[in-house]
Amino acid sequence: MKKFFGSLSLSSARRTIFNVCLVSVLAIMSINAQTPAGAGSTSSGSAGAGAPAAAQGQPSATNAGNTPTAAQQSAINNAMSKKAEQAKDPNAPVNPTETKTKADTVALDPEEAYRQAQLVKLRRKIFGTQLFNNPKVDFAPSENIATPRDYTIGPGDELTAYIYGYSQSQIEMVVNSDGFAFIKPVGTVQLSGRTIEQAQKELITRLAPYYNNLGTPGNSSASTFLQIRLSRIRTIRVTVLGEVATPGTYNVSSLSSALNALYLTGGPNELGSFRQIQVVRRNKTIATLDLYELLMNGTLNSDIRLQDNDVIQVGVYNKRVEIKGNVKRPGIYELLPTETINKVLEYAGGFSDNAYTDRLKVLGLTTKERKIIDVKISEFDKYIPKNGDEISAEMLLARFENMVVINGAVFRPGQYSLDQNKSLLELIKSAEGLTGEAFTGRVNIIRTRDDLSVENISINLADMINGKTDDLLLRREDQVIIPSKFELREAAFINIRGEVNQGPAVGLPYTANLSLEDAIIRAGGFKESAANSQVEVVRRRRDVNVQSASAQIADIFTFDVNRDLTIDGNDSRFMLEPYDEILVRAASNYQPQTFVTVQGEVVNPGMHGIKSKDEKLSDLLVRAGGLTAQAYVNGATLLRKVTLTDEELEQRNKAVAEISDDAKKGQFVGGEIDKNKEEAIGIDLRRILQNPGGREDIILQDGDIIDIPKRLETVRLQGELLFPTTVKFRNGSSFMDYISQGGGFTRTSLKRKSYVIYPNGSVDRTRKFLFFNIYPKVEPGSEIHVPQRTQSDLVEAQRAIQSVIGISSTLMTLITTVIAFRFLGNQ
Repeated sequence: MKKFFGSLSLSSARRTIFNVCLVSVLAIMSINAQTPAGAGSTSSGSAGAGAPAAAQGQPSATNAGNTPTAAQQSAINNAMSKKAEQAKDPNAPVNPTETKTKADTVALDPEEAYRQAQLVKLRRKIFGTQLFNNPKVDFAPSENIATPRDYTIGPGDELTAYIYGYSQSQIEMVVNSDGFAFIKPVGTVQLSGRTIEQAQKELITRLAPYYNNLGTPGNSSASTFLQIRLSRIRTIRVTVLGEVATPGTYNVSSLSSALNALYLTGGPNELGSFRQIQVVRRNKTIATLDLYELLMNGTLNSDIRLQDNDVIQVGVYNKRVEIKGNVKRPGIYELLPTETINKVLEYAGGFSDNAYTDRLKVLGLTTKERKIIDVKISEFDKYIPKNGDEISAEMLLARFENMVVINGAVFRPGQYSLDQNKSLLELIKSAEGLTGEAFTGRVNIIRTRDDLSVENISINLADMINGKTDDLLLRREDQVIIPSKFELREAAFINIRGEVNQGPAVGLPYTANLSLEDAIIRAGGFKESAANSQVEVVRRRRDVNVQSASAQIADIFTFDVNRDLTIDGNDSRFMLEPYDEILVRAASNYQPQTFVTVQGEVVNPGMHGIKSKDEKLSDLLVRAGGLTAQAYVNGATLLRKVTLTDEELEQRNKAVAEISDDAKKGQFVGGEIDKNKEEAIGIDLRRILQNPGGREDIILQDGDIIDIPKRLETVRLQGELLFPTTVKFRNGSSFMDYISQGGGFTRTSLKRKSYVIYPNGSVDRTRKFLFFNIYPKVEPGSEIHVPQRTQSDLVEAQRAIQSVIGISSTLMTLITTVIAFRFLGNQ
């Protein structure tokens, strides 16, 4: 079979899948070989649970240095598989019978699924189940240990007798099914049922005639010694019955204890007892295990080594109680009949840090209904809980039994003990006393009454300190508030406005003896533009005559402060008062440099300083060297920074929204107009150059940009045209000629609102004369805009047509009437 499979050529992925299938087939074959047809079982889990049992612990009938049988290898494979599944979910119960194939899986109805979920939830709460659900805990006996001297030999054990000293020899022995071992030269020796120590003495007795002075190791009178060790351990069969996860018969090592076998079954189930597990041998109970010894102390003195055909019986628990709330280890605990509530607390690890320890609440059961019992701390060692009791440990109250609080003008505000600070003066002393700004005329104490209402107590602390009134006794949760003088008055400040380095407005907290020079220094000193000879101090008046129409409302002081921040004469002793306002104006003869930019077709383009306040555009062009030969005078533009007011900004945004294509949708794709923007100012540079300083010449401002382009040879067509484009300028072509080059108007073109933007930034619109449109002139570099007709324009046009039709009908009727009368008069 190996040769056949090895001859196949498989890819890596297919080989992996093939190996998995092969392992599964071999595992099934091993299981079938382990349980032949017709084989009976000692209990409900003896045959079926044998392999899973090994999966939970040490594989049966295996020993170091020996090759396992096919059945043992199958058990090992199952053990590895089960351990892998349990490692994925450590909380899953160790129950081999829960592993089912797809064919055995049966869909549970909702009630059964709910019941199973509740059982799992209950099992996780039971104290001790984590011992059997943790994949990192393994109670399999170790075989790499020294041979126990109290080990009982039985059929199937293989032993080795080492003889050393004066004589050297080694004897291999196998205990047969009758309990005998054949030894040369003495023959058969009965070893079954004897301990290792007893067997050693028996062999010394039987072999003494053949070895000189044979004795046990450590015997000083002997010269030859005999030592026995187990070379192969036998497998025994034990039965685990009762309330365990997987009851049945298990093959285990003869070194196994009752705890080892119990671990193989998955431990007690939700009904099983952890406290009274019985080991029965030859119809007699030889030991009773209490797993709480192991769980609480790490020891299990009652655990014994198993023998062949031993029975472990796990009965139903007698008493369980649940403790929850503020304990370290809430859960369900099993109690012995005489254990008190103190023992429950010990199992639960004791109270948590914030637990209320004076009392426990017990919810008990009667034959008819439930009842609640308050168990005080003095009764913890006397009260014996009953089966089904729920014990609750409550939390401490969120309050202090002896706390008082002091806040405000003391050196160490905070919380203090009432036991050491029974009065107000003692509390102030513990808080390191009052600070200098403490207001002792009225101190407030907020007190919580017995009915939990709050009252305010006001006292004169100054009189109490001077002994004029008695000291006040404090109560629990009193809050003492000692106000500060500074808190009882408006915060004083001084403002400095104008030409200071930290300006334009600097606020300073008021301090006593603060002079004017000191305030200016703290504001960073004067700017270069400051008028230091006219510094004003505006001081508020508190005695204004409100009935006088010309009453003085402020005092104004003017000072000449030197650049080195000194004041001559008596003014140097001028001290500021709270809320003084200091004004430092800009010097009237100080003017910062201003600049304009000339770009385009000039001899010296770039930035130029403005020489005088009335310097005009023509003066600047002279300083810039004049225009070049390629300059297009009619296309010159002037860009100037303009700051719009809020009203102007709102009006412009509305105007743009009304003419936008998306106005009917309430949207504007272009966004709102910026408040600070550059606007093109229409200038006629040709006239300016012909008449410098004349009416067309414009005075320059800081930030102006003059752009003189080259001669433009194109006209741009935009808006509601069939083919918006850019065309070449031709002399003599009219507005409609350029419209024709753009394909003509569309159905939605608003002809009477068409306009032209000239290169210098000026705009000319279409005018109306009777029923005719008079279109503007087009120059090189112009932009022709044809707006879109909106719904309101269509309605207006329809009304105009109806009006024309109505007038025409009236005129025709009048003319017809006049002709008719004339015709009748001639007759």
